[in-house]
Amino acid sequence: MEYGRIPGIDKPVSRLVQGNTMIHTDDLDGAFALLDAVFEVGCTTFDTAHVYGGGSCERALGEWLAHRGLREQVVVVDKGAHHNADRRCVTPYDITAHLHDSLARLKTDYIDLYLLHRDDPTVPVEPIVDILNEHHQAGRIRAFGGSNWSHARLEAANAYASANRLVPFAVTSPHFSLAQQVEEPWENCVSITGPQQLSAQTWYIDNQMPVFAWSSLAGGFLSGRYDRAAIEALPRDCSEIYARCYRCKENLERLDRIHNLARAKGATIPQLALAFVLTHPMNVYPLVGCQSAEEFRINAAALDIHLSPEEMDWLDLKRETV
Repeated sequence: MEYGRIPGIDKPVSRLVQGNTMIHTDDLDGAFALLDAVFEVGCTTFDTAHVYGGGSCERALGEWLAHRGLREQVVVVDKGAHHNADRRCVTPYDITAHLHDSLARLKTDYIDLYLLHRDDPTVPVEPIVDILNEHHQAGRIRAFGGSNWSHARLEAANAYASANRLVPFAVTSPHFSLAQQVEEPWENCVSITGPQQLSAQTWYIDNQMPVFAWSSLAGGFLSGRYDRAAIEALPRDCSEIYARCYRCKENLERLDRIHNLARAKGATIPQLALAFVLTHPMNVYPLVGCQSAEEFRINAAALDIHLSPEEMDWLDLKRETV
């Protein structure tokens, strides 16, 4: 495992972050077994959210942290202020309410890295930065960032923070993968994948803001379970995320190429897909949703795969030969 540092967090942050949508309080034995195994492999960083499982995912993680006595060894990444069916929730009131819910569910008095799960560009950045700094000053959060925020909004928020001697957004969490999205999987998602997002990628390269990339395996498109023939055979109205959001001519060509390179390198498709985002000049921490320690261990081997600039460009259709 490799580790990085996030401003404000005095613990090593594992380069692979384990997502926890699959753990719930109705199967704590299974949740504990998975979390124990992934932690033993070297993962120190676990991602959850206020909306996951109606709070059950946070509660399961909190039970594990309390029973194992690992709170000071684990980096908790939590997300709040997700829109609901009634209204958008990126307000000081909702941020505060969701944060207090999450602290209670996690059985802790602080969250290492708190992300706003969505953005609402109609809300000025100033009150958002102010309330996050209030919670930071109170010790409830050690660092904060934006999930599905554009780099322009992050830049505006941090300009305000700098001008007023406030703590800035420390990280971002958009979609980033070899496979670009042709349709967003859920409303209000932000992707920085593909040639149309070069300005965002350049901004993150220049600023080296940590990118906690979600769905780097493209909703299963790059899981290794499917090849071009299998995906092309699916009906046009297939609702599976890997088909609905990623099936296009360019991505099918990328899929062919990653299969070929994986065979040449003796690697798995997920390993190469993760190696692609880890090799990118942005400062990327991929989020993964492994179901077992063995799956996490296999994915972690991506940290040992170093792709050349020529291989990166070939996989991303920027050149015809390696």
